[in-house]
Amino acid sequence: MRSNCLTTNRYSIILTLLMGALSHSAAAEAQEAIDQTAPQRPAINFYRWQEDWSALADPRVRREWGDALKYIPLSKADPKQYLSFGFTLRERAVSVDPAQLGVWHGQHQTYLLHRLELHADAHLTDNTRVFVQLENALAPNLARPGPVDANRLDLRLAFLDNQHEVDGGLFKWRIGRQEIAFDLQRFVSVRDGPNVRQAYDAIWADYERNGWRISGFASQPVHYRNDRNFDDYSNRHLLFGGVRVQRRVTANSEVSLSFSDFRQSDVHILAGAGDEERKNLDVHYDGQAGVVDWDVEGMKQGGSIGRRDVDAWAFGSLAGITFKDTAWSPRVGMQFDAASGDRHLGDQHVGTFNPLFPNGYYVTLSGYTGYSNFIHLKPSLALAPATGVKLVAAIGMLWRQTTQDAVYVQPNIPIPGTAGRPGRRTGSYAQLQFNWVAARNLTFGLEADRYFIAQAVRGAGGHDSSYFGADVRWGW
Repeated sequence: MRSNCLTTNRYSIILTLLMGALSHSAAAEAQEAIDQTAPQRPAINFYRWQEDWSALADPRVRREWGDALKYIPLSKADPKQYLSFGFTLRERAVSVDPAQLGVWHGQHQTYLLHRLELHADAHLTDNTRVFVQLENALAPNLARPGPVDANRLDLRLAFLDNQHEVDGGLFKWRIGRQEIAFDLQRFVSVRDGPNVRQAYDAIWADYERNGWRISGFASQPVHYRNDRNFDDYSNRHLLFGGVRVQRRVTANSEVSLSFSDFRQSDVHILAGAGDEERKNLDVHYDGQAGVVDWDVEGMKQGGSIGRRDVDAWAFGSLAGITFKDTAWSPRVGMQFDAASGDRHLGDQHVGTFNPLFPNGYYVTLSGYTGYSNFIHLKPSLALAPATGVKLVAAIGMLWRQTTQDAVYVQPNIPIPGTAGRPGRRTGSYAQLQFNWVAARNLTFGLEADRYFIAQAVRGAGGHDSSYFGADVRWGW
């Protein structure tokens, strides 16, 4: 009898464990099913104002620390009416030897670039919201920080926007201090590489329908100062506006045509001086077909500087092949860029291209070269050894478009003593990058550049230079 009882007890325990395991498995499957149907938490966006945190109105979305401030409902009836707070912290350690190629008495510098951005996003109705962002940017140990390096505390963004349907399409408008960037940001960017990002006091509107998008804007780019808190201002001596038409050709390709007008008071460049007006015509085409991707852009500039006529141009291209079925998904890429210089300094024509508001990171983070009077060829290899990890190795080769004009560093600063000096080749560089998306809101990056100058720059007092930058970005 005792043996039978023990056996029965064993069976009961085993049965209980099996039922518990089945119950736990069923609960896990049920939770997985809920997770699959629930709205997804938004990713931390490069443009924080593009995030939509109304997904947190759904109780099925997993909760995380701080969600009480990420989603504060303003209406019980409409989950799209809410208030959200957030911040972005970026810390970058930089070592450069020598700074500015040693031309401007540069020397080895090691410093920190600190940037903290705090924002509030108030969705007042389904279609109307107000976005405000403050920025604190510091550059400890950097000798003579410029306006792109430090900005104690200031208003970075503050705008009102609205969107509503019109005749089967979507019409949007935005007014206030905002970000404007096109495509790969070759010529119009938010300038994320330096410590202080570029904003524009602007009116913006666009209409989207059936694969078409038509945009128009008028702006005064923000002028940055670091004398005291909240001293940045809208630069009335610098105006930038235009129209842009985009057309989606296929699901993975798009073409755009832009016309813009850039006006700046009292400029002084090697080719002339006076009030500057650049009329810019830009054509851009990007896409992907199978394993091939491409991005091609050309800009033609007319206008005037003082009494001199402007006739300048620029071209940029990126293309690559990704071997998706191969380990680490290698991508072999090629970049080719060119921008005009002035062949006859002192005559009545200006041929030096003005890159407007360039993203220096498009070439390298070090900013050793600008998008004026240059030719650039850059083969590269990118690898993805793990999820969220990207390694890039590249070699860049640089020439001047004309030896009559200077060699330029970022954004368009001429190196003294290089204009008219013989030698079209200006240098070459090796570049290594490491980027890791460690979590939905946490990224790490490393870049090392070694720049080898040619005789045209060495004769002007330049030196070979090395750059190393390591940054971490955390968003909430």
